[in-house]
Amino acid sequence: MIAPLIYEDVPLHRVQRTTYGELPAQSPVVEARLTLHVEAHQTVAVLGGEASGVDALAGLALGLERAPSGRVVTLGTEIAGLARTAQLAFRRRVGYLPAGDGLMQNLSLRDNLRLPLRFGSNFRPREIEGRVDVIVAQLRLREVAELRPAQCNAEERRRAALGRACAFDPELIVLEEPFDGLTDRAAGELLEAARGGETSEGGRRTVFMTGASLPALLRSRVDRQLRITRGRLEEVR
Repeated sequence: MIAPLIYEDVPLHRVQRTTYGELPAQSPVVEARLTLHVEAHQTVAVLGGEASGVDALAGLALGLERAPSGRVVTLGTEIAGLARTAQLAFRRRVGYLPAGDGLMQNLSLRDNLRLPLRFGSNFRPREIEGRVDVIVAQLRLREVAELRPAQCNAEERRRAALGRACAFDPELIVLEEPFDGLTDRAAGELLEAARGGETSEGGRRTVFMTGASLPALLRSRVDRQLRITRGRLEEVR
């Protein structure tokens, strides 16, 4: 079985990263070539500092950036090579939680959860509401679901953003800085929600996380923890 996410000989120092406003991201040049296979049902964390290139990994997995050489294969497909419309359709198969939260500020948390289902599926309105109700309950958002992001705290916004990433129940979910500023308890709950339950093979979903650090409480819940140091990918024991 092919791994859900594969990086093969990708030179991170040459990836042209962009911000959400499509402006070039300012980050130091790093000399790193990455080869990594994220196997099905695993939870894998790749950590690194600002100059490591770790911030490019999620964009490469989603086809938001193109690897200058090597290849990135997500669920058996090189997304960056697809036509624009095909890229947008394919990305619905991958859950994505960007750094921060990426929520629409003029919508309530519930409407943020509805949004991808309304425009990215053929679900009937009743089916959408049923799915949103389940997500709201699972992520403990009932008391704040009708509020806008600015009226909520960081943990509530992160819960809603994760719920949106899981809206289509993807087999692979990619998380950027998912636990930044959260308590260990909240981080643990969000990780379990991302994994989507347990199977005999591991988490029901494959989870790939990037960031600067990982809460100590979660280290035992991660199948692989790696760090990019001085351009090299090293396993953390």
